[in-house]
Amino acid sequence: MRIAGLPDDPLEAAAEFHARHVPELRAATEDLLVAFPAADHTHRGWRLAAVQMIARAKTPLRINAVSGGSEEAIAAAAEYLARAPGLTGQLISLDDFGAGAVLPLRS
Repeated sequence: MRIAGLPDDPLEAAAEFHARHVPELRAATEDLLVAFPAADHTHRGWRLAAVQMIARAKTPLRINAVSGGSEEAIAAAAEYLARAPGLTGQLISLDDFGAGAVLPLRS
């Protein structure tokens, strides 16, 4: 689920996310990956708390989120999470310009 168009202010962004997107996430019937756009550190707390609470409420479904990154990075994170059945309630910051792949992708 892609999230776009949230305000720059973290409090306003959190309020809009909860009003606009949480009802759809709470209605989920399958595992979900929430893709937030890149944002500064002031957004991490509310994003992580929201994903953790939704994941707890949706157990045994898995709800995880990523922040930033290219389409390729998001796809790689989705593939990784699909192979990691124990991970839920996580917010992973993606960085296409970082150190590179940490875990090898296996076919």
